[in-house]
Amino acid sequence: MPSTPTPPTRPPVRTGPSRRGLLKAGAAGAVVVPALAACGGGSGGSGASVANRLRVGVAGGSAADTLDAHQPTDNTDIARTHNLYSTLCAFGTDYSIGMALAESVESNAEATVWTVVLREGLTFHDGSPITADDVVFTFRRITDPDAPGVNAAQLATLDRDNLRVVDERTAELVFTEPYVTFLDLVAEYSTGIVPESYDPDAPIGSGPFKLVEFTPGQRSLFAAHEGYWQEGMPYVAELEIINFPDETARVNALVGGQVDVISQLPHALIPVIEANDNLRVLDSETGMWLPFTMRVDQPPFDDVRVRQAFRLMVDRQQMVDVALAGYGSVGNDVYGRFDPAYHDDLPQRERDIEEARRLLAEAGHGDGLEVELVTGPISPGAEAAAMVFKEHARDAGVTVNLRQTTSTEFYGDNYLQWTFAMDFWSTRNYLSQAAQGSMPDAAFNETHWDDPEWVGLIERARATVDEDERADLIRRAMEIEYERGGYIVWGFVNTVDAFSSRVTGFEPSVTGHPLTSYGFHRVRIEG
Repeated sequence: MPSTPTPPTRPPVRTGPSRRGLLKAGAAGAVVVPALAACGGGSGGSGASVANRLRVGVAGGSAADTLDAHQPTDNTDIARTHNLYSTLCAFGTDYSIGMALAESVESNAEATVWTVVLREGLTFHDGSPITADDVVFTFRRITDPDAPGVNAAQLATLDRDNLRVVDERTAELVFTEPYVTFLDLVAEYSTGIVPESYDPDAPIGSGPFKLVEFTPGQRSLFAAHEGYWQEGMPYVAELEIINFPDETARVNALVGGQVDVISQLPHALIPVIEANDNLRVLDSETGMWLPFTMRVDQPPFDDVRVRQAFRLMVDRQQMVDVALAGYGSVGNDVYGRFDPAYHDDLPQRERDIEEARRLLAEAGHGDGLEVELVTGPISPGAEAAAMVFKEHARDAGVTVNLRQTTSTEFYGDNYLQWTFAMDFWSTRNYLSQAAQGSMPDAAFNETHWDDPEWVGLIERARATVDEDERADLIRRAMEIEYERGGYIVWGFVNTVDAFSSRVTGFEPSVTGHPLTSYGFHRVRIEG
């Protein structure tokens, strides 16, 4: 049987220039970079770009790209959302929660009423004031039953008809039962506050940048919002976000000077960037995860023994070493690694081919099993992980046929319908992630998980104010997913990005979103 390739030695990661010999850009592959607006010099070339315009190459994008504050799906949507809109609270680089548009967000003793007090003097991109009416409108829009936002499931207990404007800066958000993770929710990028007159086709937000131009699947251009709530920011006058579904083209654009910054640097091309004195690498340890997704309502994964067997096939350390070139850490089939209630006492699952074969035989697959695994360039390491898994599974008598898609096809009409596939998720605490991806009514329940015992624990945890009691419920829920869930969480992925030495202001962040959570408001272009 073929063996999995020997893992490469992980190169040192630098925030300063490498002193190794310069590698030719051709090492990244002979890919022609598409013609771009504002294609002056930059990172690796000579000349000057448009004055004080930050040009960013972001992974992914398609004709389905959206500007809707409450409907982002892929990387380019998320990058735009972070910069067009502001939230009440925000995650720091260490995943702590701080105030953003809100001066304070506090609950009553039962966590059924949350009172939001806005900062003074806030304005939208059109100069209009941000008021408590806009806060109430935003949460009613997210929970609109005819067009729910991606966070609607997390707000299922919001009493939409009894939200109250106390005064111009104060709103009360009422829930029908305790809601203890509200701060996590309002720090999510997809809960941006929008005006009552909001039109997603001509969006007005209060983020650091306001929209100038947008071509779905290609590019978007923004100008600085002078009334941004963080005084003095943003530092650049313009922001241009350019879609790059092809990894190599994205790197070539940075090396050739067509962009100043790129997200999600492919691990195999890190040496190209490190060897260029004009470029820098940003490596962030995160809670981002790149799971294999098994639909629990479709054969063969409707049998829990098959799901258990597939988890036992994976050599997790080898997966990290090979698929991620060492830029990550081993996972244990449970997400939410930075959650205070994370279940560290679960036994670390190790590869056990003999037990995997026994479980498969017990499930009626003793003569072998053949499955299709859907993958594509959805995130660095995804396609490599699929190939590694194919080899791991062969040792257990399982034939894995890889179906290679584009990111456009992967997140097209069949997204959430694949029987066996992959995906990527950024850092979230356990209850927030469950509401996004694992609850039966979650917007992205890709495994079609609907376990009554687990659902009951999650619902109880979300309504439990006492932190110790809630942590106990969360750990019990984690045990269930660990044993019979639809995810293979084999590792947590470092985000690795790259940028010109002329660009300053980025710093490592555990959030799992590239480029310091697409924090372009903090960036300066020197020289």
